Amino acid sequence: MRKSVVHILSALMLLPAWLCGQDIHLSQFFEAPLWRNPSLAGLFQGDVRAQAVYRTQWGSVTVPYRTGSFNAEYKMPIGGANDFITIGGQLMYDMAGTTNFKTTHILPTINYHKSLSDDRSKYLSLGFMGGYVQRSIDQSKVTTNSQYDGTGWNPMLSINESLANYNRGYGDASVGLSFNSAMGESEYDNYFIGVAYHHFNRPSNSFYRNPDIELSPKWVYSFGLRFGMTPNTYLTLQADHTRQNSYNETLVGGMVGFALSGYDFTESQYNIHFGAFLRWRDAIIPVVKLDFQPFSAALSYDINTSQLRTASMGRGGFELSISYQGFFDRDNSTKNAVLCPRF
Repeated sequence: MRKSVVHILSALMLLPAWLCGQDIHLSQFFEAPLWRNPSLAGLFQGDVRAQAVYRTQWGSVTVPYRTGSFNAEYKMPIGGANDFITIGGQLMYDMAGTTNFKTTHILPTINYHKSLSDDRSKYLSLGFMGGYVQRSIDQSKVTTNSQYDGTGWNPMLSINESLANYNRGYGDASVGLSFNSAMGESEYDNYFIGVAYHHFNRPSNSFYRNPDIELSPKWVYSFGLRFGMTPNTYLTLQADHTRQNSYNETLVGGMVGFALSGYDFTESQYNIHFGAFLRWRDAIIPVVKLDFQPFSAALSYDINTSQLRTASMGRGGFELSISYQGFFDRDNSTKNAVLCPRF
């Protein structure tokens, strides 16, 4: 029985995409917009934005899974019809399990925002993201049933795995479409809806160099709504639904923001947000966020509610995010634009 468990765990580490079909996920998905949908690049108040997220998970169950995300975007007007273009990129790093299974994504992004109105901010955005992904496993940490000699585990025995090598690189590509619009009289009250299709090139990512083992395409449906409840209070709602192979994930929730300086939330330099998100059948995620313009920082924690909660004792993962968004001192800065894609 013990040998079978070791063999199964080793196989899971070697072929995670084929067996599970799941990508890396973040609880603060709203702080990694390009990872959600490349057409969400540029939906912010400013010319430039940079966001970083760090996550550590399952430390109470096994070797912690650690994930780091960084994205940067630069938005500028193009043409003479209130259109904009955003260029940027997504970096993602993940290390999982006892074999130090590492994955690194380097994904440049471009997004075009087409204005649909001359009177209000209403945009249709089409974005593309594509680049290189590197995966590796620490061979010295891999154990299989071939190393069981009848009395116990013998590290001198071969693992008997015919891997070409313990590093694998491949190209990856995604496309996304979103609609963003202001609501009512205020340009600061707005919403977006979007859909993204990730891994549409179906890259082969097997360490065995098996062309039949592909990374399954992933659909992500996104929604966001932001509006003022009072002059110094804002409500922000966000949701994502993901489908990849047989895997489904739904994340939904919101935060209420309070102005700490000034009476108008849109002009306040210091704001604080409280809220919670739900990962359906998996975790409840309380979040607190502090704005100190042009920076902000958020802290969240996953309270595990899945079938693993007995082993995890309800402990999921911490996430910390830091972001910056601001304007450049230039004539065509979006600070001077009446119409502009934002959220």
